[in-house]
Amino acid sequence: ETQLVQSGGGSVQAGGSLTLSCTATKFSASKYCMGWFRRVPGKEREAVALIDDDGQRSYAESAQGRFIISKENGKPTVHLQMNSLKSDDTRMYYCTATLWGRCGRLRSEAFFSFWGQGTQVTVSP
Repeated sequence: ETQLVQSGGGSVQAGGSLTLSCTATKFSASKYCMGWFRRVPGKEREAVALIDDDGQRSYAESAQGRFIISKENGKPTVHLQMNSLKSDDTRMYYCTATLWGRCGRLRSEAFFSFWGQGTQVTVSP
């Protein structure tokens, strides 16, 4: 079964940068979407950045201009470079993937089949 393995994250001061990475194992699909959600306390997960197998990217407004999502050619591995981090970015971040097609735009969590274990990002003032 496909699994998503996350790495990265941690603590940083406001204005700093962190990078998250995610690799899918036992993953085989010609068209897919991978990306990152984060959990707002007491609410559903919200999309942060998504990338399709063809390289099309979608960003949440809160991430636009500060975060960069990228993928490795030929491998189901994605990275999220987070710059100019703010206290509001303090959340648990989850990698996600779907094998059933491309995202094309931001999607809700119901669109995705697989989730990583989550990694905490903490931004101090």
